[in-house]
Amino acid sequence: MGASGAAGADDLAGVTITDDKTMRRAVAAAAIGNVTEWYDFGVYAYLVPTITKVFFSELPKSVAVIYAFGVFAVSFLVRPLGGFIFGPLGDRIGRTKVLAITVIMMAAGTTVLGLLPSYAAAGIAAPLLVLLVRVVQGLSTGGEYGGAMTFIAEYSADRRRGFFGSWLEFGTLTGYALGATLVTVLTTVLSDAQMVSWGWRLPFLLALPLGLAGLYLRTRLEETPAFEQLLDSSEQHEGISAKEALRSIFVEHWRTMLLAGGVIVAWNVTNYLLTSYVPTYLTETLPSKGEHGISEHASDLLQIVVLVLLMVVITFLGRLSDRIGRRPVLLIGSGALVVLGLPAVLLLRAGGLFTTFLGLLVIGLVLVCFSSTAPSTLPAMFPTHIRYGGLSITFNLFVSAFGGTTATVVSALVLATGDLNWPGYYLVGAGVVGLVCVYLLAESAGDPLAGSQPAVGTEQEARELIAARTS
Repeated sequence: MGASGAAGADDLAGVTITDDKTMRRAVAAAAIGNVTEWYDFGVYAYLVPTITKVFFSELPKSVAVIYAFGVFAVSFLVRPLGGFIFGPLGDRIGRTKVLAITVIMMAAGTTVLGLLPSYAAAGIAAPLLVLLVRVVQGLSTGGEYGGAMTFIAEYSADRRRGFFGSWLEFGTLTGYALGATLVTVLTTVLSDAQMVSWGWRLPFLLALPLGLAGLYLRTRLEETPAFEQLLDSSEQHEGISAKEALRSIFVEHWRTMLLAGGVIVAWNVTNYLLTSYVPTYLTETLPSKGEHGISEHASDLLQIVVLVLLMVVITFLGRLSDRIGRRPVLLIGSGALVVLGLPAVLLLRAGGLFTTFLGLLVIGLVLVCFSSTAPSTLPAMFPTHIRYGGLSITFNLFVSAFGGTTATVVSALVLATGDLNWPGYYLVGAGVVGLVCVYLLAESAGDPLAGSQPAVGTEQEARELIAARTS
């Protein structure tokens, strides 16, 4: 699996060869952990109407929704701290060890959330306990996603990094779809009273077996070839200190952070608007303003259909980015946000299942331009010795500031102004940020990761690469 050792020939030194079987195991290990992470976030978002009744029952309905989204946002606010802790640690002790820690933290936190008492049973202690659990989950997520991107990128062949990276977001969509499906089934077969009493707990309790499966897969894999090369470069390698890593990231790579941050903003504002805010927008916000909304059941079903369609498309776009480059796909996504962000929200407001579905599909297809390509774009922007740390810190700072707060901010803006088009304005603003930053990005498709040797999938590809170098 390592560089020349994978081929077993000295004349292939300087090239990393990762066979398809190992690559598939690496993708599965990263993706199932991602399923666990985002299953929880999806379940929480889809259960917000129920959660407001369980943990914020003493508040007016419109205010309770904002509080529920505020607790959701808290986990994002602590994510940078998780990135600061787990990112540099992943560059010191290895990717697999840290990813094993983060997946079990998340699964344990989600399980505990499903066991918490309601406000009626425990009073103010109940929402405070929810807040504490979300803090723990936020810390684990701070080390999870940047590490998962790093993990897959460092295992992938250079010419197929877009395709394999897209499977990480396939896991995200699977987690969201799984959460939405389970919530939909429960709300269909259980009464509202049953959901508030005990039904809401079931989706959270399912996270434990998912987390254990992710832990099992991750502990069976060796370190990534790129990290092994870093270890081989010095027998005494312990990685740079956290202080040196932070200095390198913020002083030497600040421009990279800003450019990566712009992509992250466009991507995650779209992501969290679609998956976290829109369900409540359709079922609570629009009806409260006298407009045609849809039922929770219909909203969940439409979300599931859109998510499944995106799962079908995403790996094809990842493969396309290997052929035509990352920048064209990301530019299309950013431009589409500017042009289609407001029309998509107007479709959601038009009323009727068909127009609602079209609005959701437009936002989803824009989102998949980022989801298919960003997981292979962002890791290539940082060198190996600070990749985990640089990516985790950058990703979580910008997601916390602009992505995870999307539902809370848009809810507050709509409540304060009465303008139901704020979700569209928010998408347009994110698209402008994305356009500027993607335009300034260097193309990375097909190139080795910074600080790593070229990576291929077969010995034959390695020989062809070496022959091309020497010709």
